[in-house]
Amino acid sequence: MLEALKKKVYEANMQLVHHGLVIFTWGNVSAIDRERGYVVIKPSGVEYNTMSPMDMVVVDLEGNIIEGHLKPSSDTPTHIELYKSFPDIGGVTHTHSLYATSFAQAGRGIKPFGTTHADYFGGTVPCTRKMSPNEISGDYEKNTGIVIAETFKNLDPNNIHGVLVHSHGPFTWGHDAMNSVENAVVLENIAHMAFNTELLQISVGQNGGIPMQQDLLNKHFYRKHGAGAYYGQN
Repeated sequence: MLEALKKKVYEANMQLVHHGLVIFTWGNVSAIDRERGYVVIKPSGVEYNTMSPMDMVVVDLEGNIIEGHLKPSSDTPTHIELYKSFPDIGGVTHTHSLYATSFAQAGRGIKPFGTTHADYFGGTVPCTRKMSPNEISGDYEKNTGIVIAETFKNLDPNNIHGVLVHSHGPFTWGHDAMNSVENAVVLENIAHMAFNTELLQISVGQNGGIPMQQDLLNKHFYRKHGAGAYYGQN
């Protein structure tokens, strides 16, 4: 079942290793078949160098295993909540990449300081609020997804393709699994750039948080996204 999607999800997961976003088993990628309402996701706690496409697990939108001989990622309920809350997305990536996770642990969003950020994210990448004791002790992974969706109550997930979960790490999404990985790679790089930018601003007596002008951000974001996009080939 969904053999082609399993292969794509497997390949997307392996890209996390290729780009240095994960060590050991710290990360997962999923994709959804919207027509069937099934999600394909990496198995829990399996080393990347031992995985194959056959190990990918198929679950429904209630988290029930439809096909697979291994347990799905422990973050599966978070992925499911994102698919339910953001109907336009087709893939989700979660990592504990160094700089993006550092911002998450500080409870800080990533401000747009330059066009690299603006090419992919149409504004500040937000950080969620801290989860409550009841949310943590209850259905923790599902509640993580609910808190992410709450963070986007007044934001467009089609313009800002990622989030930092407070004290945890980044989640990104895209139109398919590989696109969500691309956004994760970019998120890590802009987090690193933002960290350096804030240090440099402080070193010259600025407050360490002066973002780029909005007009330039809009120009770069919308030349790659939306109806008027003109970047790349037709």
